[in-house]
Amino acid sequence: MCITCCILVDKMSDIHYDLCIIGGGINGVGIARDAAGRGLSVILVEAHDLAGATSSASSKLIHGGLRYLENYDFTLVHKALKEREILYKNASNLVWPVECILPMDNKQRPEWFLRLGLWFYDRLGGKKSLPDSRLIKFWEDGVGKPLKKKYKSGFRYFDCQVDDTRLVIMNAVDAASRGAKILTHTMCKNLKIHDGKWRVSLKDTRSDDSIDISASMVVNATGPWVEGFLDSLGIGVNDNDLPSVRLVKGSHIILPRMYEGNHAYVLQQEDGRIVFVAPYEGGYTLVGTTEEDFNGDPRDVHISDQEISYLCNAYNSGFEKGISKSDVIFTFSGVRPLLDDGKDNASKVTREHFIYHHGRYEAPLLSLYGGKLTTYRAVSQDVVDKLMQISGRVGVGWSANIALAGSNFGDQGFNEYCLKQKSKYNWLPDDLFMRYASSYGTYMDCFLRGATSLDDLGKHYGDSIYEAEIEYLKKYEWVSCAEDIIWRRSKLGLYISDQTLANIEGIFSN
Repeated sequence: MCITCCILVDKMSDIHYDLCIIGGGINGVGIARDAAGRGLSVILVEAHDLAGATSSASSKLIHGGLRYLENYDFTLVHKALKEREILYKNASNLVWPVECILPMDNKQRPEWFLRLGLWFYDRLGGKKSLPDSRLIKFWEDGVGKPLKKKYKSGFRYFDCQVDDTRLVIMNAVDAASRGAKILTHTMCKNLKIHDGKWRVSLKDTRSDDSIDISASMVVNATGPWVEGFLDSLGIGVNDNDLPSVRLVKGSHIILPRMYEGNHAYVLQQEDGRIVFVAPYEGGYTLVGTTEEDFNGDPRDVHISDQEISYLCNAYNSGFEKGISKSDVIFTFSGVRPLLDDGKDNASKVTREHFIYHHGRYEAPLLSLYGGKLTTYRAVSQDVVDKLMQISGRVGVGWSANIALAGSNFGDQGFNEYCLKQKSKYNWLPDDLFMRYASSYGTYMDCFLRGATSLDDLGKHYGDSIYEAEIEYLKKYEWVSCAEDIIWRRSKLGLYISDQTLANIEGIFSN
């Protein structure tokens, strides 16, 4: 859909927004949701697809960052643990608890050190819904069964897993429900001050259509491109105090399901890092992540042979049954835009964020540096707070106390909601029902309402993918190709056959 189809107006001067956000990753959509909820007219533009880069390549964890305590980042851990609680409460279909098993290895960190760290971890976030950590003996507990016999004991603690791409999408859906305009495949080509406002030149990357809008305020939330975006427009060249971003690549490997249970393992490595081994999408095991400096196009990032070897060796360091590169069935990589604090070791670079105000411009322009998935809501609130302060507008943060779109289950909670929905749609196979409920929450009714059988869902494209779901995705979730559906609105790409993929691609080839 081209720009002119999305914005139906007669004159350029008619197209004005309080806020224009550049970038459709987790921070961009979080800012759009927060700002729209405070009554601002908002437009968000993304040059490719939502969650098309860093935000879809995370370790799928909402966590406080236990290892950050070693760097004395107590403030960051405190904030992250508070956000873990908020997200678990407000998006419980997308964020769920995961039991983490940390085997004891005195060659890495002594027991007293881990015990002390976990004591802080249990308390830094304040009120919490997850259980406290505790020491366990592996000969008494089945979670130790897959591990090497050298591990006699360890610690059990809890964090949360997340469907990272769905978290991005549902923030965008939420923002749109509050009036925000979301434009994908739309590039910002220029920014200029005109009559005290920003004139924003946009280009549809598929049709080459161009249009100008005006905005009272602009936020650069382009993640790994935060510096490149400014450089391309000649903005910030005279700002000597601009921070620097450090691009760090993180890669993961996907294996077949390697052990029973829904718990994760946290393996200490000889280089001081930790590697997570976690259940993934039901039938798989995720291992990650690496951390190495990156130079190049953040959209063209791939795992290296060295990274695959590192992650295989990391897995083999903890488990009795080893793996080799031939066991890896899928990989993904992403680039984290970290705030460069001068640390030599990429693992020790801060995960804090920084909001830079380009104060020499008449209209507010902010650039967002750093941050992490877990704290995106708090970061978004900080950005909008700063915009409100600079512009003299009135409006307070609200998102900590309101469920995300699709996650408004009320007092009944997600599990009870599922029981009621299952009785309503008892003709749905269990696995398909749970995929719908987990991915869409209450929005599953948008394409299931009135249906009484699978036949009512329209054409079957294969592997339990039906026309009703795809039409919903096209209408409400900005999909424009098969890849959007099978990787960024879901992870169906792991499961579906080549024929099913071809059937879905055929929808967009006409």
